[in-house]
Amino acid sequence: MPPETIAHHASRDVLRRGARVVWTGIREQRSWFTIAVLGSALYGVMTVAGAWAVGKVFREIVTPAVAAHEVTPQQLATAAGWLGGVVVLNIIGVLARRLGAARVSFNLGAIYRRRVTRQYVTLPLSWHQRHPSGELLSNANADVEAAWNIFAPLPMALGVVVMLLVAAVQMVLIDPWVALVGFFVFPALFAVNAVFQRHMSPLVTQAQALRAVVSDVAHESFEAALVVKTLGRENEEGVRFAEVSNRLRAANVEVGRTRGLFDPAIDALPVLGTLVALAVGAQRVATGGMTAAEVVQIAYLFSVLSFPVRAFGWVLGDLPRSVVGWERVQAVLRAQGAMEYGDRELPGAGPARLDVEGVSFAHEVVDAAGRADLTPVLTSVTFTVPAGRTVALVGATGSGKSTLADLVVRLVDPASGMIRYDGVDVRTLRRDSLRAASALVAQSTFLFDDTVRGNVTLGDPAPDDRVWQALQVASVDDVVRALPNGLDTRVGERGTSLSGGQRQRLALARAVFRGPRLLVLDDATSAVDPSVEQAIFARLRAAGGGTSVLVVAHRLATIAAADEVVFLENGVVSAQGGHEELLARNEQYRALVSAFADDAAERAETAERAERAETAKRAEHAETAEGTETHERTQTAEAVQR
Repeated sequence: MPPETIAHHASRDVLRRGARVVWTGIREQRSWFTIAVLGSALYGVMTVAGAWAVGKVFREIVTPAVAAHEVTPQQLATAAGWLGGVVVLNIIGVLARRLGAARVSFNLGAIYRRRVTRQYVTLPLSWHQRHPSGELLSNANADVEAAWNIFAPLPMALGVVVMLLVAAVQMVLIDPWVALVGFFVFPALFAVNAVFQRHMSPLVTQAQALRAVVSDVAHESFEAALVVKTLGRENEEGVRFAEVSNRLRAANVEVGRTRGLFDPAIDALPVLGTLVALAVGAQRVATGGMTAAEVVQIAYLFSVLSFPVRAFGWVLGDLPRSVVGWERVQAVLRAQGAMEYGDRELPGAGPARLDVEGVSFAHEVVDAAGRADLTPVLTSVTFTVPAGRTVALVGATGSGKSTLADLVVRLVDPASGMIRYDGVDVRTLRRDSLRAASALVAQSTFLFDDTVRGNVTLGDPAPDDRVWQALQVASVDDVVRALPNGLDTRVGERGTSLSGGQRQRLALARAVFRGPRLLVLDDATSAVDPSVEQAIFARLRAAGGGTSVLVVAHRLATIAAADEVVFLENGVVSAQGGHEELLARNEQYRALVSAFADDAAERAETAERAERAETAKRAEHAETAEGTETHERTQTAEAVQR
């Protein structure tokens, strides 16, 4: 939904929905909120008491001192005692209010960030595929923060209510006619704040929604940095980001413009009230209805109340953003489809047998109008990976191989059919048991900005020899030994200090380290030399007594090395058997594998040409450097002779 539409909908009933958000926060942080409100109430009472203290000092000390043309130390001590006591209690109230409000806001932020991230973990991969990464980051950070920022001004606003009640009583007791001025000014302030909120609500809501859009575009640009750089699309990407940034800027400018129009009115009303109170008070003093000390007390009261009353404007200004943040967070927390796990453990040890029985699956596709439709990917797929054997999954692009790999390790569940490990339905297994039994290595590998050890163990405590064993199985141990700090070498963000093949092998070592009984490789060695790839498969067969392997393969050597081949066509198992057997009896398989072989030969030739060009370039640079060095030596010798 466009941000403008979101803003229109969010502006309706914002007070009612905002009250629900506030009540939720109060329930979850009752103790700290109570401390904040009590501190704010003390601050409000002491603010009014400050006006009383000023009036008392003026009446009992200042006026007599002026009349006597002198002030005694006792009078100064008395004035300091009254004013100092009020100030100390006021400071205590401010500290309690601010500390309590901060604890409420920060505690709720931490609680809901954890809830959102836990929900991300439980939601299936299909849900994540429908939501951009930037939006998810915004939900867990900016939206959570926006939802609970309202608790910063809220306790003060509630304390101001107490302050106004006490102030109203004090003004009535001093003089009812002057009190009428306050009874006009403060409702007028509430009215202006209400109009302010009605105008601000859609603007702030739109700005909050646009923050998520900017975050999404920025995250996508960072993710696609390699594509942007290699295709020279920096300017176009800059324009795309500038467009959404300018929309956010325009929304924020409109928020600032609206706030700038209302702020002077909100500031001016208490000042006008003070002037009117002084005028009325002066008239009342002239008629003997009030004393000068009471006029000073009323004027001081109006002046000190003008700033705290602004808290209502802050609350009403933050309320729309709070509602939008809360509803975006709730959209995540209410999301359906969390993957349920059973309570069974996978029996036995060693390589597991995989049975895929009648599995069907369809992707949910959402069009521009928001309508969802299902696109079939797999239909009644059935095959078996015997324990300790290697089965190659072969098919053209779009035949459903990667989807099937996700289903086998239960990143998603099939629409129909069943997947079993050693005869046990994977949906009945405990989460830990399932993850310990299987591992998936994707073609697009991800490495953390951590050490080699950290990327392999992911924080699990393990001796170095076990890490080296996993690296050896993945044929990357020699690469790691050559690194400056070995296992303690940081590989950079996404492993930028390593080549594509080295990253793939390190990701494979990470999977092997866990000793899975079933290893699923989704074209996970595509960037690895064929000879190294064969060594990896040989070591996988021997490691830990053997591991069952399901490999999505495009290389002829990988396919030929498998014990059996499952041939997928348009989401259906078209043929099964040995590689040579399928070559002999299936024309479509033979054509596809021949295309793989031609493509591999072309890639090898291209790589060889690139290597020759790089070698020639290095030789040319070396020759240039040698010539430069010879020229410099000659010049130096001539200079010495001169």
